[in-house]
Amino acid sequence: MTIDSARVASPAGPGTADLVRRRRLAGRRRKLIVVAVLAILVAALFLTALCFGERIYSPAQVLHVIQGEHVPGAWFTVGRLRLPRATTAILAGAAFGLAGASFQILLRNTLASPDIIGITAGANTAAVAGIIVLGLSGAALAATAVTGGLLTALAIALLAWQGRGATGRLILIGIAVSSMLDAVTMWIMVRADQWDIQAASRWLTGSLNGSTWIGLVPLLIGLAVGVPAIAVLSRHLDTLRLGDDTATGLGVHVQATRVAIMLVAVVALATATATTGPIAFVSLLCGPIAANLIGAGRSPLLPAALVGSVMVLASDLIAQHLLAHSYPVGVVTGIVGGIYLIILIVRMTRKEPA
Repeated sequence: MTIDSARVASPAGPGTADLVRRRRLAGRRRKLIVVAVLAILVAALFLTALCFGERIYSPAQVLHVIQGEHVPGAWFTVGRLRLPRATTAILAGAAFGLAGASFQILLRNTLASPDIIGITAGANTAAVAGIIVLGLSGAALAATAVTGGLLTALAIALLAWQGRGATGRLILIGIAVSSMLDAVTMWIMVRADQWDIQAASRWLTGSLNGSTWIGLVPLLIGLAVGVPAIAVLSRHLDTLRLGDDTATGLGVHVQATRVAIMLVAVVALATATATTGPIAFVSLLCGPIAANLIGAGRSPLLPAALVGSVMVLASDLIAQHLLAHSYPVGVVTGIVGGIYLIILIVRMTRKEPA
């Protein structure tokens, strides 16, 4: 009986293993296709942003400008205005998407994006105080925003991580901290003069206006630190998705890994926020969109970064060229993100047992 059972069971083993292998290969192939399509879409939107505006230039003229050649008219418009703006959109979108997806995986909750749990609000408050009270800009403003984001993340973590159920507490505490920091931001603005209020208001909306190569330096530094670090930590991040107990059993130092990922994500987020202002809901949307595109069980970090670049580039094109008036990019992402958040909450409510 035992021999017969072994004979019957033995063919099933290789078949099951082969099926698992095929599914893994199909998943990897799907992810590669998604990444390739998103990268092509980023390139297409980037070229569109460089070609179109009050004056339209051909792709050949744009390419000559990128290569450093002097093209009358296009040299200034494309090289000094559109190229820094489009580059900022790509890098800031990638930073927002990467940070948002990292937090959502880390806390195993779709709502646990920096927009929702107060990290962005901390960077906002610090940056507005830097603009209005200290008159900061550039690298100093970026450092202030990073400090504000890190201190806020530390405060929320200390208040939330006490035993089981920490993730739910962290989200609720983060929402409360975000509300308090928003109130502090408004208080600072109310006490400022008219000129500072206008500058802070434009920044808080989230805008690519005034993008320059020099202004990109803090964001480049943040990504230079964040991308390699998250790439190294990503395998631990995937393990954390299985739960703290499982991750510990697999040899992951859960708390140390969680703190490291949070620090790196906050640096990327805060430098992007200091560069463009808080472009609403990009951090919230990118992770779920990327996860839906590549399917469950695969890391959405790279796709989320590309989705962020696509979202900011596309939203800026819509805000600048498809509406009756030009608006900051944060207006478009705020509308789209607000609609998505409502849909997400409705779906989550319907899934809950009565």
